[in-house]
Amino acid sequence: MPTSSTRKTAKKSKAPETETGEDETPRLTVPITSEDDHIQGSFDAPLTLVEYGDYQCPFCGAAYPEIKKVQQKLGSRLRFVFRNFPITSLHEFAERAAEAAEAASAQGKFWEMHDFLYEHQDILGDEDEILAGAVKLQLNTQRLADEIAQHAYLNRIKQDFTGGVRSGVNGTPTFYVNETRYNGSPEANELLKILTSIK
Repeated sequence: MPTSSTRKTAKKSKAPETETGEDETPRLTVPITSEDDHIQGSFDAPLTLVEYGDYQCPFCGAAYPEIKKVQQKLGSRLRFVFRNFPITSLHEFAERAAEAAEAASAQGKFWEMHDFLYEHQDILGDEDEILAGAVKLQLNTQRLADEIAQHAYLNRIKQDFTGGVRSGVNGTPTFYVNETRYNGSPEANELLKILTSIK
């Protein structure tokens, strides 16, 4: 169970003042691109859900199956984008987990590792367990371990993080629906309400 201090930080707080103005809902400042983003679904889908997430965050872990339900319900109408936002001051293994996901991405298996990490949040501090998962995903584990050790993808993770801060991310998970920050519950029913209300 997360501590009360973790809960307070990870939960949504009032939207910070951004370039759009204090009274306006923050918007995504970094455009979605097929070259730079991790995308599930068609790039041209009419509905977009972006998550800034932290693999060790318990709230992101709880949101993970809810997003799966949304994807199943909306099918080809939705593109889901995941961006890294490891809160290292709270979650000591989050950045390393993000590096594992990015290293898996270099071998064409980002989403497989993304799912594995969220489904096994209890082992994020154990590199041997992560490598065992990589074996199951049929990844080149030596390459994966070397790239994690060399922090080969740390700059990319930091770029995601910086872009999130610019977009008004102040906790995890933070979602954007068609580029506007969503401040409601990350439960499937609530996400579906807002997504299906878009004309």
